[in-house]
Amino acid sequence: MKFSCDKSTLCEAVNNVSPAVSAKSTLAALECVLLRCTPGKLNVIGYNLELGITKEIAVDSSETGELILNARLFGEIINRMPNTELTVSTDDKLLTVIRGGGAQFTILGMSTEEYPEIPIVSEEKSLRMPADVLRSMISQTLFAVSQDASTPVLTGTLFEKKSGFLHLVSVDGCRLALRREPVEGNEDFRFIVPGKTLAELLKLLSRFSDEEEMVIRAGSRHIVFDCGGYHMISRLLDGEFIDYNSAIPREYKTRIQLSARMFAESINRASIIINEKIKNPIKAVFENGQVMISCETSMGKVNDAMPVELEGEPVRIGFNNKFMTDALKASEQDELVLEINTAFSPIKILPKEGDSFIFLVMPMRLKDDNEAH
Repeated sequence: MKFSCDKSTLCEAVNNVSPAVSAKSTLAALECVLLRCTPGKLNVIGYNLELGITKEIAVDSSETGELILNARLFGEIINRMPNTELTVSTDDKLLTVIRGGGAQFTILGMSTEEYPEIPIVSEEKSLRMPADVLRSMISQTLFAVSQDASTPVLTGTLFEKKSGFLHLVSVDGCRLALRREPVEGNEDFRFIVPGKTLAELLKLLSRFSDEEEMVIRAGSRHIVFDCGGYHMISRLLDGEFIDYNSAIPREYKTRIQLSARMFAESINRASIIINEKIKNPIKAVFENGQVMISCETSMGKVNDAMPVELEGEPVRIGFNNKFMTDALKASEQDELVLEINTAFSPIKILPKEGDSFIFLVMPMRLKDDNEAH
């Protein structure tokens, strides 16, 4: 096998498929990147049995062949080669020579016989949408994916298409994030994509222009995301996702409109006396056109206040500082609406205009709740 191509093209492909390569595995082949060469083309593949990423690039080659190379070693070599055309050649014993400018490396490759086959997805359901829209949807829901492996189904995000809308929903027991966008197509579907897959997809999508189109193809067990010449394949999570609609409050007694930035800054100030060992709630009292933020721990006390627009009854409520600031950051909005029914019901966070997302943050019991009720 022998091919030549521009360094930057090869580097980009290898760097972008490497997240799907195992950092450490009992099977050495899973720590490798697969190079599959055909006349004029090179497929660069990373696969760790759960996630696979492939990229086809144009190369100068008239030969057909394939081998696997340690991804970390090969990546470091080509990243440090001179910015010129690189030539990669391998002999019958898989001795691989990488040349560029005045530099030359010789490393030993491995046979592809030990490399697992990437699953072929029989296209059962498909969807096309702008890549920047999907990027926004993932970034606004990924923060609420559960990290608790004891409930595997919640370590992913639900993709649900119904009534002309695509819904992405993440839940971790303490918060919920729902994002929806209108999409074309009549076929409805429902499947759960692992959060780890979406985190890597988000990184990949950040490299594409807003004009790129995303094609999503899902089978019974796997899903493929196609964009910018990259194909990302992932297993789907088995199990039944929770009935998220029943968790979303329909009524409220208090409606608050506020500045997301000012609210986040106030919470951050109050969080100075909170740490990993001390996780006391933030207390918020909404009344008389303002919110009074306070926190008290063994380290001290904090009090702060900011103006809000308030409709309905005054309310006092406690919440986790990180869960609330994560939601405020994910909203990507200047102005937000909070709807609260009681001090013990979820805090519902909405955009000032439209209904593109709904975030829920579960309340925390305050020490003086028993005295107040």
